Amino acid sequence: MRRRAALLVSLVALPLALAACGGGEEAQPLPEGVTGTTPAQTESTATETETESGGGGAQGDAEAGKQIFAEQGCGSCHTLEAAGSSGTVGPNLDDAQPSHDLIVERVTNGASPMPSFKDTLSEQQIQDVAAFVFESTHS
Repeated sequence: MRRRAALLVSLVALPLALAACGGGEEAQPLPEGVTGTTPAQTESTATETETESGGGGAQGDAEAGKQIFAEQGCGSCHTLEAAGSSGTVGPNLDDAQPSHDLIVERVTNGASPMPSFKDTLSEQQIQDVAAFVFESTHS
């Protein structure tokens, strides 16, 4: 029991120490740092992701979005073939095929356990990520 408590303390302290020593770099959300479970898909979520084909269409640069997706560590939680990622914490984006508007909303505001990126990414960067994910999953 004591060993488990020590391990837990060091797992919590390590990211904090690394963040403090990062020289201004942002810490990335990784599956190891997420607690809890992903909520089950509800009827309204299923309707949003399955029935909206474009939801406003892509307004960003998909190539720039691919780079941002990688830099922000999105693939550590999400499966997306175009990014070569196979994360299992968040939804499989290839299967979900979310609408552009839903991608923008989730990246901007988050949805547990996904963090919000509105204070990390600019509006244009969010549009770029949305364009990348949307174009990758709707082609």
